[in-house]
Amino acid sequence: MRTRAFRPVRQLLAATAVGGLVLAGLLAPVATATALVSNGAAPASDDLRPSEAAMPAVTTVLDRDGNPIAQLDEQYRIPVAIGAISPAMRAAAVAIEDRRFYDEAGVDPIGTARALVSNALGGAPQGGSTITQQYVKNYLINVVDRDDPAAQRADRADTLGRKIREAELATGLAHSMSKDDVLAGYLNVVEFSGKVYGVEAAAHAYFGTTAAALTVPQAALLAGMVNNPNLYDPYDHPEQAKDRRDVVVRAMAQVGSITPEQAAAATAAPLDVLPDGPVVPGGSCLAAAPDAGFFCQYAVDYLTKAGFTADRLATGGLTIRTTLDPAASAAAKAAVDANVPTRQDGVANTFAVVRPGHDGHEVVAMVANRNYGTDAAQGERATDVVAEPSNVFGAGSSFKIFTTAAALESGTAGFDATLPNPPSDCFTPPDANRRTACYPVANDATSYPDPISLQDALATSPNVAFVGLEARTGLPPVIRMAQRLGLRDSLASNDAGGTPVTDPADPRSTDPQYDQPQSQYFQNLLSFTLGVSPVSTLEMANVAATIQSDGVWCPPNPVESVTDRDGRPVAVPQQACEQVVAPGLAHTLAAGLSQDTVSGTSAAAARAAGWTRPDVGKTGTTNSSESVAYVGAVGGLTGYAASSMVFADGPHPQEICPGTPVHLGDCGHGAFGGTVAAPPFFATMSTLLAGTPDVPIPGPDPAYLQPGAHPTVPYEVGDVQAAATAAVTQAGYRPTTEPVASPRPAGTVVGQTPQGNVGPGTTVTLRVSTGPPG
Repeated sequence: MRTRAFRPVRQLLAATAVGGLVLAGLLAPVATATALVSNGAAPASDDLRPSEAAMPAVTTVLDRDGNPIAQLDEQYRIPVAIGAISPAMRAAAVAIEDRRFYDEAGVDPIGTARALVSNALGGAPQGGSTITQQYVKNYLINVVDRDDPAAQRADRADTLGRKIREAELATGLAHSMSKDDVLAGYLNVVEFSGKVYGVEAAAHAYFGTTAAALTVPQAALLAGMVNNPNLYDPYDHPEQAKDRRDVVVRAMAQVGSITPEQAAAATAAPLDVLPDGPVVPGGSCLAAAPDAGFFCQYAVDYLTKAGFTADRLATGGLTIRTTLDPAASAAAKAAVDANVPTRQDGVANTFAVVRPGHDGHEVVAMVANRNYGTDAAQGERATDVVAEPSNVFGAGSSFKIFTTAAALESGTAGFDATLPNPPSDCFTPPDANRRTACYPVANDATSYPDPISLQDALATSPNVAFVGLEARTGLPPVIRMAQRLGLRDSLASNDAGGTPVTDPADPRSTDPQYDQPQSQYFQNLLSFTLGVSPVSTLEMANVAATIQSDGVWCPPNPVESVTDRDGRPVAVPQQACEQVVAPGLAHTLAAGLSQDTVSGTSAAAARAAGWTRPDVGKTGTTNSSESVAYVGAVGGLTGYAASSMVFADGPHPQEICPGTPVHLGDCGHGAFGGTVAAPPFFATMSTLLAGTPDVPIPGPDPAYLQPGAHPTVPYEVGDVQAAATAAVTQAGYRPTTEPVASPRPAGTVVGQTPQGNVGPGTTVTLRVSTGPPG
């Protein structure tokens, strides 16, 4: 009994002692406070400044014209300086939270002592915290420990130790920061509700305005919410929210921040918050407009590969200006939606547009009839079906581009040569053993000439002629050509379109279709030129851009610039462009592809669309019409390259049938690249190029008219530096090296320019990995 009787006394004595410690801390030199908070238990006071970059802030994604297309955030926060916060908002916070804010030194000794004594004696809980202390507490919870629930619980714990720590930090801040900076830091860091943090975001979310324009009743509502965001939520608890707002208004009047007349008007005002709010923008690319979602996600993935962490993108307050052209994106989206409705069961139409160039290939549009989202019933897809090798059925005969380019480079065929083209044939893979069966191939029609010219073959696409050309050229050069021209990620995926399986516990890890990249899997499969492998729509568009760029490959780049929260440029590492084929070969290949819309497989669709421009084009149709494709380019270096693919994307793939709309079925005469995939190309390009003059396609280079050997620099990408240098030197070229950061092992050649047919004595730059960036 004696113990219980004396417990309040002991608690009072303890509280008085603690109050004395706090008071002593207020009178101690700043150095003492700094020493107390620098012992590893808490961040130094400098880390709590409102300008500290660690405070999570919204990253904004813009199109090339500066229009927002999405924002990325973990916490919806838009930090602002004190001058961008209305006087009403500042006054409301001070009046309700800390009336002595401008007089006390971080800790209010009177309020703190009173709260400690009351709490120790079992009275009603009292906070006693100043705005500076609340800034410290909220910064620890919402910034420093935002990813550590256990630490956040400690930050909220109702213990003397936590309060002393908080007071110590607040004392240090009071001596190192101005009152305005502390108040701005507090108003920027506090949580309102849900994902809304900071007064600027709250002004947007609740009132559709800015912090600078907040009125007295608006500011009072927000200031009152901070005490208990759930209880004083104006949507779920409007009466409690209004009562709390009016308490704040009366407090403002009591301290003289507003007149009695202003207070009366404010308490009489309705809450007047936005309907159905708070209105919080989506914090990822899933909230982007239908014509920008896939592009946005590709830009995020591109920056991630360039070394930007997910946390930096979501909390860094960056501004990402992309290369998305809103006119091109809108035109392409309208074209694919007209071709295949968004909710059409089991049929996707993906479309990508790339600008050619010698110094870069800008991506200007990435769309699909599908929208980027999570509701499959509404035709949405949550993976980037445009950038990833999502067309698992392949791009069909458009892969004949690679066989043609490899044959021209090696001299196996010339532009004026003819190709054997019987109605059917059976070819033995180049590296087959004597027990390997030949690969049977037949043309889709019986009217093909035999032999057939290379240009007519590219326009009309007979299978026998190209499988025969592939067999004579060799599969390794053909596959390597596909990589060089642009299929970097596609050929790194397995034959199911995913990452090669290496986990020995997975039974697929011993199945070549799953455990090998396509670049390895197809090394002896003559079906490669018929386009039966998973492929990226974006990468096929970039193949066409490489041809238009005189043989210069550049990574398909979606980012124009990145700046930090203070407007300073942020470097974005990018793989350098490469001359992957000789300009003359690119021109010859373009000339060979110039007849598809004139006399080839897309000619009828071109006429129906009124399309008469000179262009580069190649259609593709898989054997069972589960996928059809069109790859094309128009306008030279000032024009566009694009890829359109229509493929089965549901759990029960079938033949794709033409019609209005395009659909799955068993139509017996399935869709073709020229009839179903090409129309969106014509529609999009007709819109983008309206009023511009035609740009002719260059003629074939005389060096490639007839078969014959050409000087060729060894292709050394993937080899170690010493071996690559020796091989290039031995072949009569002058090697030079350039170090680059790369995920590949240090010392590995990861890039080379120029490649292909290069005159002896030319300097060849080998880009050698220094290891992963950072």
